[in-house]
Amino acid sequence: MKQIAVVLRQTPYEGKEYSSDSNYTSEIPFLFGCKTHCYGNKGQASSRPSAVNIGAIFTFDSTIGRVAKIAMELAVEDVNSNSSILGGTKLAIKMQNSNCSGFVGIVEALQFMETDTVAVVGPQSSVLAHVISHVSNELRVPLVSFAVTDPTLSSLQFPFFVRMTQSDLYQMTAVAEIVDYYGWKEVVAIFIDDDYGRNGVAALGDKLAERRCRISYKAGIPLELGVSRDAVVDILVKVALLESRVIVLHANPDSGLLVFSVAHYLGMMGNGYVWIATDWLSSLLDSSSPLPQETMDLMQGVLAFRQHTVDSIRKRTFFSRWKKLVGGSLSLNSYGLYAYDSVWLVAHAINAFLDQGGTISFSNDSRIHDAEGGRLHLEAMSIFDGGKLLLNNILQTNMIGLTGPIKFNPDRSLVRPAYDVINIIGTGFRRIGYWSNYSGLSVVSPETLYEKPPNRSSANQKLYTTIWPGETLIKPRGWVFPNNGKELRIGVPKRVSFRDFVSQVRGTNLVKGFCIDVFTAAVNLLPYPVPYKFIPYGDGHQNPSYTDLVDKITEDVFDAVVGDIAIVADRIKILDFTQPFVESGLVVVAPFRKLNSGAWSFLRPFTAQMWCVICAFFLFIGAVIWILEHRLNDEFRGPPRNQIITTLWFSFSTLFFAHRENTMSTLGRFVLIIWLFVVLAINSSYTASLTSILTVQQLSSPIKGIESLRKTDDPIGFQVGSFAEHYLTQELGISKSRLIALGSPEEYAKALQRGPGKEGGVAAVVDERPYVDLFLSTQCNFRVVGQEFTKSGWGFAFPRDSPIAVDMSTAILALSENGDLQRIHDKWLKRSACSLDDNELESNQLHLKSFWGLFLICGLACFVALFIYFFLMIRKFTRYFPGARHIKTFLSFVDEKEEHSKTRSERRQSDTTSNGSDKEDALEREPKRREREILQNDNTNIGS
Repeated sequence: MKQIAVVLRQTPYEGKEYSSDSNYTSEIPFLFGCKTHCYGNKGQASSRPSAVNIGAIFTFDSTIGRVAKIAMELAVEDVNSNSSILGGTKLAIKMQNSNCSGFVGIVEALQFMETDTVAVVGPQSSVLAHVISHVSNELRVPLVSFAVTDPTLSSLQFPFFVRMTQSDLYQMTAVAEIVDYYGWKEVVAIFIDDDYGRNGVAALGDKLAERRCRISYKAGIPLELGVSRDAVVDILVKVALLESRVIVLHANPDSGLLVFSVAHYLGMMGNGYVWIATDWLSSLLDSSSPLPQETMDLMQGVLAFRQHTVDSIRKRTFFSRWKKLVGGSLSLNSYGLYAYDSVWLVAHAINAFLDQGGTISFSNDSRIHDAEGGRLHLEAMSIFDGGKLLLNNILQTNMIGLTGPIKFNPDRSLVRPAYDVINIIGTGFRRIGYWSNYSGLSVVSPETLYEKPPNRSSANQKLYTTIWPGETLIKPRGWVFPNNGKELRIGVPKRVSFRDFVSQVRGTNLVKGFCIDVFTAAVNLLPYPVPYKFIPYGDGHQNPSYTDLVDKITEDVFDAVVGDIAIVADRIKILDFTQPFVESGLVVVAPFRKLNSGAWSFLRPFTAQMWCVICAFFLFIGAVIWILEHRLNDEFRGPPRNQIITTLWFSFSTLFFAHRENTMSTLGRFVLIIWLFVVLAINSSYTASLTSILTVQQLSSPIKGIESLRKTDDPIGFQVGSFAEHYLTQELGISKSRLIALGSPEEYAKALQRGPGKEGGVAAVVDERPYVDLFLSTQCNFRVVGQEFTKSGWGFAFPRDSPIAVDMSTAILALSENGDLQRIHDKWLKRSACSLDDNELESNQLHLKSFWGLFLICGLACFVALFIYFFLMIRKFTRYFPGARHIKTFLSFVDEKEEHSKTRSERRQSDTTSNGSDKEDALEREPKRREREILQNDNTNIGS
């Protein structure tokens, strides 16, 4: 496999360089490199035909057709002028004008099949491609289209259809990523009502759905009798009344310009609108540039896509050649480049076909002959015997064309799909970035990105600044409130309790309350008018189910729900909520009793377990200090009774830092410092707790919080319609039989006063904090026990991806910042003096869990000190008594005062020096006698 710019392949013309006097190479160097899987047969050279026929079907008088016709003629000329590509065989192309008619195109295609045509370049129309692909399949003639972008033309259904351009599947992916990049959620699609338009928009809908966006309205432009201005006016008038202001225009040049003209007339090309045109607009701009200024004025600020082709010296040279040939009357567009490459693709495939020994032969189709009759002469059409081999050669081609690398993926799409993103400005346009299937949106060319690992992170998606319709740099919001007179249907709960939050005015359709005032204040801050009406929901006898209420949004009964709606996980999955305007959470309310100070109040700061541990540590610390000080400190020596008293006194006097005994050992001081720090913490905590007990009136409740409530079997009350019931049963696993529904604050009070032992009574009520605060403002016999065990808030509910929810959140934040939210709160929910009482529920006693860390540190310090002490004692003992192994001897040694041990050691060393080895032998023979003497001396010392 070699580059054609040097040699073609191992054929009878192997190694022959391109002639410098050929028509093509005399102007530019050869543009293509080719890598095909060919099996050359040098003996087949003489069997090559003198000419090979190919066909082309497209509309001559169209934006794409005018450029494609010249491009294909140049391609055929360049192929025939280069003897290396077909080895003397001439490529003959016959072009047929479909004249934008599906019927004419079918007739032209059938005529090709009567002229021994081995391949057809085209068609230009997706509608025509669907029809003649059936003919191509039957007669095995490859159909190579340079302009059909309909994504539904599948290689599975039409195996002989080859797309030599990018599918709209990729273009619609690019459109969807643009929409997602700018944060829009809904678009309006205007399209030509044919296979090209409908299938392209269907692909757009799929790609938007992948990004949680959608097409809110589809408008097809009818083509029965041509595109009429009246039909376009009717479409755009409907679009102007819609919410979305992001419009995707998937059309052809004639209908597209008409849409822009009508939109400009209707004022739809100004501020707030977003227009995204597919690649039909870039083809028009490229081939007809410059357009008249009045035409350019119709599309200022429009975003458009253009099929990306590699910027190379070869392409620029071809552009120069094109300008010399046609002058300035017609410019190249991307479809013209693909048309040129299509001819070269077919030429390379035919060359490989002939090298493989293929012959140009045709045979009759028996099924066509069975249908003989009439004047259609269908029997003239025949099957191309080498069609499958030629098709395989086309699909296996790997060459460099004017458009860049030409190679097919397994699904027969071109590799590396990419588009330029352009912005129409002034008399022309500017490129603001690229889209590639490799890395998404970028300001860097795809060729540069292909050299790096793919990166589709949101931070890597970038485009240059866009000038939007209305000549503004501010990104349009992408939607407005619909201007078609439709009011928002706002569902409001018809509460029968806690009516300060939201309620219906009796005898009217009006609603009022804290939540209503917050909503109306937020709506007034929106930069656009929002018509709405409140619709009460509920029977008026008990609070409605809030779960059923918010579900009405998904059922399209309401457009939003306003009220005391808790933001919980199950609802967020199906709805969008605004910023919370009230912080909330579930709490436990229980009755309480007052505790008075008594004779034994001084024991209440600590639990019984804590008192036991403190006493145990006092004794333990005293014992440790005695062990560490006994050998050095005379204050810890003497008769056993005195030593016990001294140890206990020293230990407990540390509680008041009143100990008189000095510590002499380093280890003793180390332990004492840590213990005094523990005593300081215990003293401070005890003093603070006792002060609170004796000076502040204490309130006691058997329920300490949700955990203690869960451990009992007592009944629990909850508010009718609240999500608390679901949370208690599903999240906390509390039996539903324990739950009692309560409908009003009065029922709360009665049930709590009865208690769990009576009919209808409850041990506690679980409800959201705002309701509880309002309840406690008038009920002074109950209190919140424990902490909030959920954290949530109240917000207004909207459908998923509703843009108004974002603006309402911004408005609520503004209310919070300017103080209006607090003023509304004080208007409806200001507490009475009862809720501000200084009484406090009895705080939990100080438990061991609050101090176990200190005790652990102190205990470890004691054990470390004891370990070091006994290690040193054992070391000294083995040095003084190398042969002694009796435990009593060791204990006597430990009990002995340090000075006596040193004196005995010095005397033993002196005796050893004077007596020499004889003394050592004597000691070895009588170890027991010596131990007895030492023990007797020690007993005498202890007794004294």
